[in-house]
Amino acid sequence: MLKFPEQVDRTKRIQQAFAFWIARGIAFAIIGILFLILFFIFKRGIGVLSWEFLTSMPKNGMTEGGILPAIVGTVYLVLLSMLIAFPIGVLSGIYVNEYAKDGPLKQFIKMMTNNLAGIPSIVFGLFGMALFVNQLGFGASIIAGSLTLALLALPLIIRTTEESLKSVEDTFRHASFALGASKLYTVRKVVLPIAFPNIITGLILSIGRVSGETAPILFTVAAYFLPKMPQSIMDQAMALPYHLYVISTSGTDIQTSRPIAYGTAVILILIVLIVNLIANYLRNYFSKKVKMK
Repeated sequence: MLKFPEQVDRTKRIQQAFAFWIARGIAFAIIGILFLILFFIFKRGIGVLSWEFLTSMPKNGMTEGGILPAIVGTVYLVLLSMLIAFPIGVLSGIYVNEYAKDGPLKQFIKMMTNNLAGIPSIVFGLFGMALFVNQLGFGASIIAGSLTLALLALPLIIRTTEESLKSVEDTFRHASFALGASKLYTVRKVVLPIAFPNIITGLILSIGRVSGETAPILFTVAAYFLPKMPQSIMDQAMALPYHLYVISTSGTDIQTSRPIAYGTAVILILIVLIVNLIANYLRNYFSKKVKMK
């Protein structure tokens, strides 16, 4: 921790200590609330978890059975939406930071990206239904839901990529140019590898958001009760967030299906946690590779 030099007067030392303890208190309060929420959900849902719950179809109007179709549908949606959004978002961020000249066009792109990030997710759902489901004729399907979720994740990936590239010192670029490298080579071989560990952070945040979103998939892919596995990306599918929403608010027997709702919430949290751990591992792995070079 940074320390004040000895000549700083006592009043400023007290002010710093006071501000530090307030910041520490807020941080511990946030962590405490997070653990309280996790404890509340896990306490009620852990008893439902079993191999049969994870690998069987829902039965009797989702008051019995498992959640396998919802797990598979969620994994499909997350993977496909990230396969669409991640390369487009990274390339867009590279263009904005490395190639776009300062001026009205660049400012306009940044402003629209920020505005896109602030649009409520239900609007994305309505847009996805109008464009992908109705206009392009995909119908309620995994591809329509994934494209809608990809649009939702794009602003975050673009902004994270842009900020990551901005944090790379210009000395690396100048050194590469001085050695005769082209701009494309410099971006591809010098700048992007250094920024990549931070770009992964955008991917982690995007996965977390996409996994838990209900509104965008409400109109584009999610089925109320579909006890079978999707056979292609043109099929409709169940998804954990929508499944949780339905059995908690408008199921055939809400009280009977309440334990299943908490079990579903536990599985959703665990999936997000596992994906985040994998992404964190990848970020640390690429960080070490950059340091070794």
